[in-house]
Amino acid sequence: MRNLTGRLDLCSINTATLGHREPLGRTIDRIARAGFGGIAPWRHEVEKAGVKEIAKQIKALDLTVTGYCRSTYLPASTHAQFVANIEANKAALRDAAMLGAKCFVMVVGGLPEGSRDLSGARAQVRDGIAALLETARDCGVPLALEPLHPMYAADRAVLNTLAQAVDICEALDPGGSGFLGVAVDVYHCWWDPALQASIAAAGGADRILAYHVCDWLRETRDLLLDRGMMGDGVVDLSAMREGVEGAGYDGLVEVEIFSKENWWRRDPDEVLRVCAERLQTVC
Repeated sequence: MRNLTGRLDLCSINTATLGHREPLGRTIDRIARAGFGGIAPWRHEVEKAGVKEIAKQIKALDLTVTGYCRSTYLPASTHAQFVANIEANKAALRDAAMLGAKCFVMVVGGLPEGSRDLSGARAQVRDGIAALLETARDCGVPLALEPLHPMYAADRAVLNTLAQAVDICEALDPGGSGFLGVAVDVYHCWWDPALQASIAAAGGADRILAYHVCDWLRETRDLLLDRGMMGDGVVDLSAMREGVEGAGYDGLVEVEIFSKENWWRRDPDEVLRVCAERLQTVC
């Protein structure tokens, strides 16, 4: 396992960690000034600021774009909407290419409004990913399937375990082209009894494209917006990174924290200082 002490160049900040409170250009400057080697911006802020300008700024600061967040949800109640979702993701992939993103993060979506057809939603996810693969190859940006904690199955992602994600990769991209893999997010995967085996399987096929860190608070107050700073919760972060890197992942370690009532209320530079300290001591 790599030693992160004095190596913030091996670390990235997902812009959600700072709460999207400032213009993206200012956030990028803060992250670069704090010494981090990478950034993971969100579509809504990139599109607002202008992808060409943001790409130029990121390149000038020599930051690695560890991931572009995130996909339009795939499942839909009508075929026309499903097709529209695919097209929206193709457009986002083209922007990801302009940013030089290492991957396009796929949060696949939950059940369509009014639906109880979980199997149907999962089938749409598989079909949608298959439809995006050619564009991903053309753009040179891999699709990183991010399984979300099962509590989000209804509204955010019917892809809920790393094993599910690896199965889709193997089914749609047997042998591995380099353009379909997984994002391992501590918050969503830490609880999984099959996690280590799934990490090994993903790594063995060279499919780990991103690694996201935060912590799970024992008494979490909000299932979406109360993630913990690394070291404040119950996850054995060192052991988890050891597994991910032991499986072959050599990319940046990306901090992604949604914390409406705590970290999003603090000074952004303070948040970055604490992220830096925790990355080097508990991750």
